[in-house]
Amino acid sequence: MDKDGKLILFSAPSGSGKTTLVHRMLPLFPQLQFSVSATSRPRREGETDGVDYYFLTIEKFKELCRANRFLEWEEVYANQFYGTLLSELDRIWSLGKHVLFDVDVKGGINIKRKFPEKTLAIFVQPPSIEELRNRLVKRGSETEESLAKRVGKAKEELAFAPLFDKVIVNENLEDAVEEARNAIAEFLSCRNGKPE
Repeated sequence: MDKDGKLILFSAPSGSGKTTLVHRMLPLFPQLQFSVSATSRPRREGETDGVDYYFLTIEKFKELCRANRFLEWEEVYANQFYGTLLSELDRIWSLGKHVLFDVDVKGGINIKRKFPEKTLAIFVQPPSIEELRNRLVKRGSETEESLAKRVGKAKEELAFAPLFDKVIVNENLEDAVEEARNAIAEFLSCRNGKPE
């Protein structure tokens, strides 16, 4: 396993566009490999187990937590757990690649704390809470109750932005892609904070 591999993570309130940015980064950086998160939430239409997420039952998720099989995990909503399996780091580093994460805000902070020198933590911020709400509505996957829950959580999560290395306001997607691309290119060209 290549313990020299770096970690690049995107965190954001739900609906900010972090998953879109992550998918845009992969073709730009062949040296990155996406870390598939585990979750206990139900699978959405079009999602594939082992590609979008590892979909686990609540019981299985808790069992793996007790066995210390996660790098980080969080109960994001009641009985909706998300986490990064340690086996994902092993898998990606064994390929000689750097790890690219799409994780919730607290998960991102936890990864940065565990690997402070090796991690670039990017926070994707919506232009406004109102715009975030509009994006969630357009998804068509939210009930009024889940929408209110996600918007409320987003307001709390925005307070964590200063703990990240880089904050990207995703108002215009192409501008956000360019900002993320530049930040990652600079980070990958450095060793221990110094350009190689």
